[in-house]
Amino acid sequence: MSSRPTPSRRPLSGEGPVILHSATDPRWLPLALEHFDAVLVDHAHCEKKAAANALSLLQAYPDLPGLPAQMARLAREESAHLARVLDLMEARGLTLTKDAGDPYAQGLQKLVRTPAAERRTDRLLVAAIIEARSCERLSLLAEGLTDPALARFYGELAQSEDGHQSLFFRLAVTASGGDDAPVRERMEWMLDHEARVLEDIGVRAAIH
Repeated sequence: MSSRPTPSRRPLSGEGPVILHSATDPRWLPLALEHFDAVLVDHAHCEKKAAANALSLLQAYPDLPGLPAQMARLAREESAHLARVLDLMEARGLTLTKDAGDPYAQGLQKLVRTPAAERRTDRLLVAAIIEARSCERLSLLAEGLTDPALARFYGELAQSEDGHQSLFFRLAVTASGGDDAPVRERMEWMLDHEARVLEDIGVRAAIH
């Protein structure tokens, strides 16, 4: 029998359109707080890849209405978040290690279809789901950290991620011709698989 948490339709990621199907394992937050330095390093890599992904989407889909300007702004915002995380790391005497890869993001990338139109929609939905999960995890950190400045910082980041998941969902709908029904259906299928990806990875001292 699977030990996956019971699916929840509660808006774990905020009030945006991506409602996660499973809550983060309750063991994650104590582990993340105990190994917060490792989480910080992983967080820096996440912000770096978020900025790079925004520029990659801009490069791949410059003709999608609204995407170029939005991705340019998003890359700038994620780069600013990266700089703030790097400042926190420096203050704690940490250095950025080589990126070992993210099995969570890699698992979601396997869901992306090959045909060009479907691939565009799926890439945007994967980005939305990653932002939604990040929002949930950063919110948990904001609630669990005892340092007021750190808690405030992670609360601000969680709000940003909530806006990002909504942005990516809207762009996915635009990419699919403006009808959100098939996009939501596809997203629900992907969210079922996202819950399984998390279960397979297990509890890690990382953002995902």
